[in-house]
Amino acid sequence: MMLVRSSHSRGRARVAHAVVVIFLEFFAWGLLTTPMLTVLHETFPQHTFLMNGLVQGVKGFLSFLSAPLIGALSDIWGRKSFLLMTVFFTCAPIPFMRISPWWYFALISVSGVFAVTFSVIFAYVADITEEHERSTAYGLVSATFAASLVTSPAIGEHLSGKYGDSLVVLVATVIAVADIAFVFFVVPESLPDKMRLTSWGFPISWEQADPFASLRRVGKDSTVLLICVTVFLSYLPEAGQYSSFFIYLRQVIQFSPAAIAAFIAMVGILSIIAQTLFLGVLMRTVGKKNTVLLGLGFQLFQLAWYGFGSEPWMMWAAGTIAAMSSITFPAVSALVSHSAAPDQQGVVQGMITGIRGLCNGLGPALYGFIFYLFNVELNDMEPGPGRPTHITQKSVIPGPPFLFGAVAVFFALLVAMFIPDQEQLADTKTCSARKTSSGATGHAETTSTLATPTSDAEDIEPLLQDSSM
Repeated sequence: MMLVRSSHSRGRARVAHAVVVIFLEFFAWGLLTTPMLTVLHETFPQHTFLMNGLVQGVKGFLSFLSAPLIGALSDIWGRKSFLLMTVFFTCAPIPFMRISPWWYFALISVSGVFAVTFSVIFAYVADITEEHERSTAYGLVSATFAASLVTSPAIGEHLSGKYGDSLVVLVATVIAVADIAFVFFVVPESLPDKMRLTSWGFPISWEQADPFASLRRVGKDSTVLLICVTVFLSYLPEAGQYSSFFIYLRQVIQFSPAAIAAFIAMVGILSIIAQTLFLGVLMRTVGKKNTVLLGLGFQLFQLAWYGFGSEPWMMWAAGTIAAMSSITFPAVSALVSHSAAPDQQGVVQGMITGIRGLCNGLGPALYGFIFYLFNVELNDMEPGPGRPTHITQKSVIPGPPFLFGAVAVFFALLVAMFIPDQEQLADTKTCSARKTSSGATGHAETTSTLATPTSDAEDIEPLLQDSSM
């Protein structure tokens, strides 16, 4: 029998609960930035980038495969149990960094099966917010992710330099345990009792658990297809960049651990400003589509700069541009919500979830392979005066994967230009709503220009949105 909270628990559910869970989880992982770089190179001294890409790629692909099933189960049995499960398994590898590095990387890969905290969090937020509040709440959760990385790498680097990596791992483990305890004892259930079952016997259809189901729906509507292609081409390099960029700064650009921590803090602070201040202004003044185009332009610029840049000051300058490019996904989420009919919000958002989940598996592996293909490797882990980092081969393009990412984002920019403007979307959406209303009495199948035709089972889409900053 499933444990459920009484109906008054939902009244206590707040976005603040989701914010605290995300902050603690990623703060714990942020502390490990410096120790993880060291352990990664010591464990895989040859082909460091390739092995990192494979580890993160396996994790991302497993998350893509499991997210629909976990989301469908959370729709039936409630968010809290699965939020507890995802937080636990996402943080489980942390203590193994000192116990056994090989087990640590193995657990990181396998933890991808349950490492979908953001997906469950966004579903949690959707349960307790109205539609007009949802974009702001999503932005707050995304900004919290950036905020968790503002200070944690610097704190981790300071503790590592003064007391050693073991203490950093211990502190991160304590914070992870505190996060698990917070979910268990404090976080209330967000899903109303009447929408949940109290038994574990409810069958889950394959359509609900199939990770490729949402991808198969993409081609059924031209507007949704354009948005999904844009998301794929822009998030593929972002996922790869996130998995390897700090290793790249340490090994190739010769950033010190302190410089990496400061870089993360700078980009995090600027990202918070971009997502909380500039995003709202741009959405009101230039519109959702143009905000997406602007964000893609910033992303293209920063990836090209990372690809050709070979000096530390170039990385710092490109980092400011990268912070501005963080407005892209919140703007895309708002555009998707605006483009879909009211009864198709979950379906269309589920397509974005599938695309991003697939990128989380392909991006890191692709970046690692391109680094390996261009022979960008490390022979000395400790840069500094008198001990330069030696790259196996000096290239005119120090960061080939970033240049590849710039090309992908360029095509994403071209595709996004063909997305219909807001006025066109509003007209079609209004027409769709009328069709839905007129067909409701006859219980007929609703058809809409922007509502993707799906079966009744396919309309049950568990996840509203996903994110892996």
